[in-house]
Amino acid sequence: MDNVIQSIESSIAVKQALLGMPEVIDGIRKAADIMVEALQTGHRVLWCGNGGSAADAQHLAAELSGRFYFDRPPLNSEALHCNTSYLTAVANDYGYEHIYSRMIDGACRAGDVLVGISTSGNSANICNAFRKAHELGVINIALTGRSGGDLKALADVLINVPSDDTPRIQECHILVGHIICEMVEATIFAHA
Repeated sequence: MDNVIQSIESSIAVKQALLGMPEVIDGIRKAADIMVEALQTGHRVLWCGNGGSAADAQHLAAELSGRFYFDRPPLNSEALHCNTSYLTAVANDYGYEHIYSRMIDGACRAGDVLVGISTSGNSANICNAFRKAHELGVINIALTGRSGGDLKALADVLINVPSDDTPRIQECHILVGHIICEMVEATIFAHA
């Protein structure tokens, strides 16, 4: 079979499997509701990930802080990895596993939201960030692959894509993130 067609069919199959997972559909709705509540009460939505998931985190933060479907005021959302001087200093001085937890400790307060994106659910720096966020009263939302990994036990909301294939998981993370951003924008600016 043509590998182009096979890849497209594989991507569609994972998205089709999402439709059969009411817990994931409910998780998407719950994540959007949590973000709306946080943003409407003066809190922030922060995002973190590694590699491609960091790019996804930055992309989705920009959908909220910039715009998604229509012109409207910006929402308080950002990706935590954009300050490379901070990242390299903390990674060098404390270890890469602490890059997000130290930033959470200095920048977050109860009622903020942290979205951690990890295809395995086992990224040490994101797990540490969730632990620190929990201590501070920050709400944790995890986007992972099938098992949820270590983040499953640390997340207030788990959205686990039913796949073990990293590219297919990442494709679904963007789909899920876009749906959440659309719901947040439409809810907050319903009367705009």
